[in-house]
Amino acid sequence: MSIEPTIANAPEVLAAQSGELTPTATQGLAALVQRRRIFSALCLLTLIAMGIWLGTILSADGFDVLDWLMLAAFLITAPWFVIGFWNSAIGFAILQFARDPNEIILPPAVKAGDNDPVFTRVAILVTVRNEDPKRAFRRLRTVKTSLDATGYGDQFDYFVLSDSSRADVIAAERAAFEAWRTEFPDPDRLVYRRREDNAGFKAGNLRDFCERWGKNYEIMVPLDADSLMTGAAIVRLVRIMQANPLLGILQSLVVGMPSPSFFARTFQFGMRHGMRSFTAGSAWWHADCGPFWGHNAAVRIAPFTDYCRLPELPGRPPFGGPIMSHDQIEAVLMRRAGFEVRVLTEEGGSYEENPPALPDFARRDLRWCQGNLQYLKLVGLPALFPTSRMQIAMAIQMFLVSPAIVLFLICAAIAAAFFPSGAAFPAVSALAFYFAFVAMYLSPKCFGIADALLRAPKRYGGMGRILAGGLVETIFTFMLVPISMFNQTLFIAGLLFGRNAGWDAQQRDGYRVPWTDAARDLWPATLFGLVMLGFLAFTAPAAIPWFLPFLAGLELSIPFAVFTSWPEVGATAVHWRLCAIPEEFETPVEISALLASNAEH
Repeated sequence: MSIEPTIANAPEVLAAQSGELTPTATQGLAALVQRRRIFSALCLLTLIAMGIWLGTILSADGFDVLDWLMLAAFLITAPWFVIGFWNSAIGFAILQFARDPNEIILPPAVKAGDNDPVFTRVAILVTVRNEDPKRAFRRLRTVKTSLDATGYGDQFDYFVLSDSSRADVIAAERAAFEAWRTEFPDPDRLVYRRREDNAGFKAGNLRDFCERWGKNYEIMVPLDADSLMTGAAIVRLVRIMQANPLLGILQSLVVGMPSPSFFARTFQFGMRHGMRSFTAGSAWWHADCGPFWGHNAAVRIAPFTDYCRLPELPGRPPFGGPIMSHDQIEAVLMRRAGFEVRVLTEEGGSYEENPPALPDFARRDLRWCQGNLQYLKLVGLPALFPTSRMQIAMAIQMFLVSPAIVLFLICAAIAAAFFPSGAAFPAVSALAFYFAFVAMYLSPKCFGIADALLRAPKRYGGMGRILAGGLVETIFTFMLVPISMFNQTLFIAGLLFGRNAGWDAQQRDGYRVPWTDAARDLWPATLFGLVMLGFLAFTAPAAIPWFLPFLAGLELSIPFAVFTSWPEVGATAVHWRLCAIPEEFETPVEISALLASNAEH
């Protein structure tokens, strides 16, 4: 049956035609403009103040070329951290003091009742490429079981969309599909499709589904091979979409799953706390121009098919060709077409797995880096909303931070070496600036920790475990961030000479990183850290403490990669519930079932 949503004469359309409301007629545009002006003013004033402060520090011995380079590098770096600080501060205030945060950040949710029937046809999609088929099918089976338990299971069909190229994986996918299909009450509601190539990468995979089956459904819920969503969470998204015909994408807040890997559990502990306040604050001013992360979201198929086709970028990879980071561009195209894009900032029911070790994190990070830098060719897309255009700029700027910080450090080391002996360095002011900048960088996680302590410490095992996890994760961050920044800088330099990250299967399960592999991947970072330290030791030993928090991560990158992958370290963290998440203390049925299934296989 073909489903074509009739929206031309919907009340939301008529109400929004006056230009005073968002398309769903749930928020006044004037109020949103006011929010965005307030947020922009806060960020701009903070950035100006920090720039002037740094300028006065740098001018202690006069202002030369190195000082200009450092100031420029800071001004490239600072917006990302300033925006993160104000997003988190505003989000923290909303989460702490609002009776119902959704009334402020997601008014369309208020129109959907908890007991509303699900009458929309929905396709649940999982996209795979050379992944472990058993893993993907186990997750999809768990999703189906959970949806059936809601009483609305008949409204959902299931698709496994494969771009796999390895013969053994393809055979395993087909075997897993046939085995499940024999158990399916209605086999026609389970579809397996493999493309002969992966043109357009994941975006091309979804595009193929939309063009072949999209007219049979109104909404799709794309999942990755490592995704898990509960039936209640999916039904919640669908109900909100049903109540708001001009809501094009509703993104859930995706959090990590319990993991035995020390690297994964520590990383996702910080991400969970950092995302909660950050996303709530971001949604406060993004509002109808929200994010899309490509999975664990409800997407209205008709406008996605009609308006969200990605352009082929001119030129050859790495900057030309298919767009690798497709999701945010699809979001801005959906909003340009007159449909809202929103994020539901509620924890629970929407999960993913994080990379189990540093090498896997780095590969994913560099693929995102290349994909986001492709946006440089998209900044001129016509007719975008100002907020959407800013999102594209922020996505690019996120990865320009790393080379800017590396440039700042190199210039600062040279400046320290040749600082005039008679000039007085404003050490107190510089130290205060240093700590202010670090605090701003850590603020999303700090606000998230504070929110957990004030609202629901028992969910995380009590105040002691939250604080211990926060301390461990902070040390982990100070080790990981320099490695990531240096790798991104080196990778960006390689992009200028045609280097390409590519797109292939991701490692999902924990393993022990060999010393030889860590040394092969991380010797450039180690060498850079040692050279910087040696240069300072000979020219300006008194300046070493200023650089050590960054250089230590580089110099210890090889043992860090090995240590954080050790199963024994992960097992100890699990035993003591260090960096634990709520699902380890009160495990949802779906995660318990998945863990039991994993143990059997």
